[in-house]
Amino acid sequence: MATVEHTIADLAERARATGRLGIDTEFMGEGRYRPLLCLVQVAVEDEEGEVRVEVLDPLEGAFDPTALAAVLADPDVEIVLHAGRQDVAILRRAWRTDISNIFDTQVAAGFAGRRAQLGYEALLAELTGVRLRKSASFTRWDARPLSEEQVRYAREDVLHLLDLSDALQEQLRRRGRLEWAREECRALEDVTDERDADAIFARLPRVNSLDPSQRAVARELVEWREAVAREGDRPVPSVLADAALIEIAKRRPQSLERLAQIRGLNEGTLRRRGQAIMAAVERGRAREPIPVEGVRVPPPDAGDAPLIALSEALIRARASEAELAYELLAARADLQRIVTALREGAPEPEVRTLEGWRRELVGLELLELLEGRRSLRIGPGRRIEVSE
Repeated sequence: MATVEHTIADLAERARATGRLGIDTEFMGEGRYRPLLCLVQVAVEDEEGEVRVEVLDPLEGAFDPTALAAVLADPDVEIVLHAGRQDVAILRRAWRTDISNIFDTQVAAGFAGRRAQLGYEALLAELTGVRLRKSASFTRWDARPLSEEQVRYAREDVLHLLDLSDALQEQLRRRGRLEWAREECRALEDVTDERDADAIFARLPRVNSLDPSQRAVARELVEWREAVAREGDRPVPSVLADAALIEIAKRRPQSLERLAQIRGLNEGTLRRRGQAIMAAVERGRAREPIPVEGVRVPPPDAGDAPLIALSEALIRARASEAELAYELLAARADLQRIVTALREGAPEPEVRTLEGWRRELVGLELLELLEGRRSLRIGPGRRIEVSE
């Protein structure tokens, strides 16, 4: 009987022989510091060209994933996923590997004229006619033993993934969009679920309203909260909510009585962690003050809204003509930054709409529209026309 390691070695060998591998994961994030990897489903082509699927269970028994991890990092092997952002993050952390040469079928579908964020089941039915019974998606993947229904669901999630990739890539080749899709997928290679204390601190609500000394306390509280959550494998908000953290940093209480007066701290938190919070506050007092850094971003202006709406109209028109998902071209936040920069006379902002193939497709035209050098009108068939 083949061991899990032998199975993994066989999968790695077939992936390298065929130049591609389909992969999916099942995980549980509820009630944990970071999601727990519960299953890894892998699809490869066998010697006869048939799809072979293996379901690897890291909770049933420890195994060495090194051979497959090396394949995920091999730029000569295409890694096919669907909506794989979280899969990539979890596998990078759990298997301590990079993942390169990604082809995400959900991302690619947007370049083939399909709507953005299209689910696997719907996309598979549209492109291949295969219909799945998604009956076990919201089950306890961390409970053992798994039911037959769960295992069948897990297998089906990758069984047709390579065929779906083939269908999409053929459409994209015909449209001359395959390299656009690959370029977009490359961004997934850097996805991570590792929690960076500096980034968490910078995203705290109202953190920039604190003075430098208060910010130092907030930074210390972030480090303490992360350590407690990580060690106990608990969700971060269950240790200390953001709003309470900011209020503690603002008031810097010097006694438990003062700490108890802060809204958002329940009796259980005070009883279990009150002394630890006070110790973190004292450490924060001893830290170097942290000034607010970076250039102040001007707030939105009331006059921006119609300009953003006009920009959206142009981009949606061009997306429709090019049979691209609108979301691939711009987000409202991108348009706000562009409009704000023009209003302030600032340099072009670094947003994706003004870079690469997007700039060629619509970015330059958008700048000309906002500068008054182009206009929009409704033409025949109620279609938007752009004119100088």
